[in-house]
Amino acid sequence: MNPQKIARVFGVLYLITFVTSIIALFFFYAPVLGDPRYILGGGSAGNSVQWGAFLELILIIANIGTAVVVFPILRRQNEILALGYVTARLVECAFIAIGLLSLLTIVTLRQEAAAGADAGSLLAVGKSLVALHDWTFLFGPGIVVGVGNGLILGYLMYTSRLVPRGLAVLGLIGGPLIIVSGVGTLFGVIEAGGVVQLIATIPEFLWELSLGIWPIVMGFNRSALASLSAKPDGDGVWTGVEQPAAVPSNGHPAPSKV
Repeated sequence: MNPQKIARVFGVLYLITFVTSIIALFFFYAPVLGDPRYILGGGSAGNSVQWGAFLELILIIANIGTAVVVFPILRRQNEILALGYVTARLVECAFIAIGLLSLLTIVTLRQEAAAGADAGSLLAVGKSLVALHDWTFLFGPGIVVGVGNGLILGYLMYTSRLVPRGLAVLGLIGGPLIIVSGVGTLFGVIEAGGVVQLIATIPEFLWELSLGIWPIVMGFNRSALASLSAKPDGDGVWTGVEQPAAVPSNGHPAPSKV
């Protein structure tokens, strides 16, 4: 594909990750995450959780897509880090998948509650499944995002100049902030979802939003693309390293030239 087409597909996929994650978390998952007694079947929630899970399934596909479609370009800058970005996206998606399955399990148990299952046991299980979702959200969209989208992708975009370096700096700043706030939340130093954690997510939020808008509107920097296309199709590990002399068919190394 044309690199500018890749840029626009990359941007569209990033915007999809924004829309699906926000709507799923703050709208469709609100009934189950905000009410511990949801599992007991009080009130009618319709298919809210199922719609949230469906959006997160789309989120998983778009997440992986953001890493895969841009890999052929980023690998010319640094193949090891480009592969690391793909891996980070996969790990993040694994956490998201576990979280959505935990909430779908609550929906199943809610249906059993309507059939007369023990309310006390269901309430305890429901709280445990919500807690599992919260932990997966902390490790996936929390800590792992800081490593993959923030540090790795921020560094690749900064060094390649595919997008303005001022935007890439947001990732290099936001990534460590996300990681530190996530680790602080893990050990109880920072309140989960509190003001400190919210402020720490702002640079990363702006960085990922810019990755959705800039490539669609402006595409990737043409001079940067030209520079990357001039590089050998590899990770550059052997750059500057003397290769071993070729061995001819007689079994003796060829004499070196002075």
